[in-house]
Amino acid sequence: MSLEELHLNLRNLTSDDYEQLKTLMDAVYHDIGGAWPKHTIDKLIQEFPDGQIAIEDDGMLVGVALTVQVDYDEFSNPHKYDDLIGHRETILNDQDGDAMYGLDVLIHPDYRGYRLGRRLYEARKELCRSHNLRAILAGGRIPEYHQHAQELTPAEYIEKVSRKEIYDPILSFQLANDFQVKRLLRKYLPEDEQSRGYATLLEWNNILFEPAESVLDTRPTQVRVGAVQWQMREFASVEAALQQIEYFVDALSDYQSDFAVFPELFNAPLMGLQDRSAQQDQMGAIRFLAGFTERFKTELSRMAVSYNINIVGGSMIEVGDDDRLYNIAYLFHRDGEIEKQSKLHITPQERRDWVIEGGDNLQVFDTDAGRVGILICYDVEFPELGRLLADQDMDILFVPFWTDTKNGYLRVRHCAQARAIENECYVVLCGSVGNLPSIENLDIQYAQSAVFSPSDFAFPHDAVLAETTPNTEMIFFSDLDLTRLTVVRAEGSVTNLKDRRKDLFDLRWRDWSWKSGANLEE
Repeated sequence: MSLEELHLNLRNLTSDDYEQLKTLMDAVYHDIGGAWPKHTIDKLIQEFPDGQIAIEDDGMLVGVALTVQVDYDEFSNPHKYDDLIGHRETILNDQDGDAMYGLDVLIHPDYRGYRLGRRLYEARKELCRSHNLRAILAGGRIPEYHQHAQELTPAEYIEKVSRKEIYDPILSFQLANDFQVKRLLRKYLPEDEQSRGYATLLEWNNILFEPAESVLDTRPTQVRVGAVQWQMREFASVEAALQQIEYFVDALSDYQSDFAVFPELFNAPLMGLQDRSAQQDQMGAIRFLAGFTERFKTELSRMAVSYNINIVGGSMIEVGDDDRLYNIAYLFHRDGEIEKQSKLHITPQERRDWVIEGGDNLQVFDTDAGRVGILICYDVEFPELGRLLADQDMDILFVPFWTDTKNGYLRVRHCAQARAIENECYVVLCGSVGNLPSIENLDIQYAQSAVFSPSDFAFPHDAVLAETTPNTEMIFFSDLDLTRLTVVRAEGSVTNLKDRRKDLFDLRWRDWSWKSGANLEE
């Protein structure tokens, strides 16, 4: 039969198909009893019509997949085929079941080689997703086992099939369609002599499954990020700076952004409120700037609540309890909570001129719009930090930065894009622009802010979701689909996080809580 002669149609099975179905089942299952009686098929169609899938060619039934709903907890544990069968060969469909169970997949012998089985399996997966069911389970026969039963145990046989050292027409096909063997089932179908009564319990997980819960508690799948490529400008007062910030927060909120993002040390122009002579003392100037941090924290938290938007407050200088200076990014939640992330790696210039210290905390923050991490500028150039955050299921990495030259900017940009690819997350890069010769510590800025994605089919070809015009003050937006992250991590062209060789290497965060005495014995 040539491909030009095929006229395939995927549809749901109907009761009128029974005679053709019986012929097909009798041919395929001649060794284990043949076709189900008509009343069995009719009841299955009546109770779970979407689960009975057929492929026809010019009206002739050439492929069928029969499916029921079951309770996952019951059928993901050891069971027998008879556990699915009730009185008078009635298949027990659980209309409240949270999983699908694959009963049969049949392909007409003349139509093998056209991958119709794969087409039916893909239709089942789509049905599982659309019905928000937890998984597809199946008890899989191993019909070639009888040829190896003398020298291999069932477990050894399954292992050799999985390593493609032995071909089994059913198990090899199921493994090729992303099903995983969960356990060996004994006496599953005693009359199946070819399998010696054994079967595999196979499972395909619906990675998009969402348990039933309150709508208000449901995690969003679409997140809008708005960021400000901030112009460093002279301010006559703290109030003028806060007014400019609130202008942008208001604008981003009007576009229903979930996040408003500002750059690293975006309030640095306030050093210009000192006399020029006082600014010559760089240590004094940066401590002067730190004096505004508490006021900014109060006002930005107010804005987050008032404008119903989470604010990534770039970073600001804070005087720690040890009287040392730290570069801190604050996350202002729209419910009023404030959290912070220290800059961990301090650049040579920051150490030399401002004597800033590196922090010792790293965490992922739970927000109402996903799990987020923050790495300030230089920190993103250290890949270990992004991986540690990814291990905590981070969705979005925010990178507020401040660079003076293009080569400095490109270091940050290229490293940020690498973090998006290797950690399968979104990265939001937000910087400042403008030149302020009148302020001693603020000469030049270079920035082109951007949003990066993983590099796979579901994302832009260059893995760049949005970017600004270089060195121009502007706001920009990007809509982030968190569901795509879930899919790429589980089923992407490559799966960086899953494929790490943890048998060869690992990564851990050292416990520095002893520094504060938290772990000292009394």
